[in-house]
Amino acid sequence: MEAFLHHLTVERGSAANTVAAYSTDLRRYLVDLAARGIDDLGAAGEGDVAGFVVALRSGPTPLAAASAARALAAVRGLHRFAARDGLVADDAASEVAPPALPIRLPRALSVDQVEQLLDGCVGDGAVALRDRALLELLYSTGARISEAVGLDVDDLDAVHRTVLLRGKGGKDRIVPVGRPALAAVDAYRVRARPTLAARGRGCSALLLNARGARLSRQSAWHGLRAAARAAGLTADVSPHTLRHCFATHLLAGGADVRVVQELLGHASVTTTQIYTHVTVDTLREVYATSHPRARG
Repeated sequence: MEAFLHHLTVERGSAANTVAAYSTDLRRYLVDLAARGIDDLGAAGEGDVAGFVVALRSGPTPLAAASAARALAAVRGLHRFAARDGLVADDAASEVAPPALPIRLPRALSVDQVEQLLDGCVGDGAVALRDRALLELLYSTGARISEAVGLDVDDLDAVHRTVLLRGKGGKDRIVPVGRPALAAVDAYRVRARPTLAARGRGCSALLLNARGARLSRQSAWHGLRAAARAAGLTADVSPHTLRHCFATHLLAGGADVRVVQELLGHASVTTTQIYTHVTVDTLREVYATSHPRARG
């Protein structure tokens, strides 16, 4: 297991959060195997792997399908790695199917609601200017919250109106930035960031907290919720909501799904295609309420 986790970190360049999650899942798997009297990975069979998944989904604290699927992905990776390196004779996990995941359409705000949310960041204080810059960047670029708070000052190219986002697994991408977002970032950098930076020890991060250090994901989330409350939005709003809005509004405006895939940094277009369902639902609703023959 340790060799596999080292392989993920060094050779695959997997994100630290991914490796940590896999480590947790695999330790749970080893405990399950031990309870079955198995202390050698080579002795585990397909039934043992399938039994582990069943155990995750049952019991006093059952895992959600998505969490169980992630745990199985870790187990399958371990068995595949061991079989490839000749540590076991067969890959016992290759044919074990993950639990079916419910189809959950992402929640997206309307364009007017996004404008309402952005207008919820009011005031000339350092925190208000920073939060406005953060929200504008999230909606303008479709960045994950981890990518946004991970930005350094030099990652934003105001001349070419682009930003360098560092995605999952060390996959970087360059994404265009709209003028409103650039204006919000410029206002923050000129009028707020120097004040925040003076409280710290020097930090290359673009978005700083009140102590002059890099803004955390948790603090960014709280800033977003505060803006949502100020804007009077009752819908559940999270940092990922603006990423959903970015994708949905692009597709509704006629953008190609593969272009949106590149902008979001999705490894597979299949992940991006969930947003096309949202757009189709919107089109169906417009048709039902607008076409004279739709209600016949």
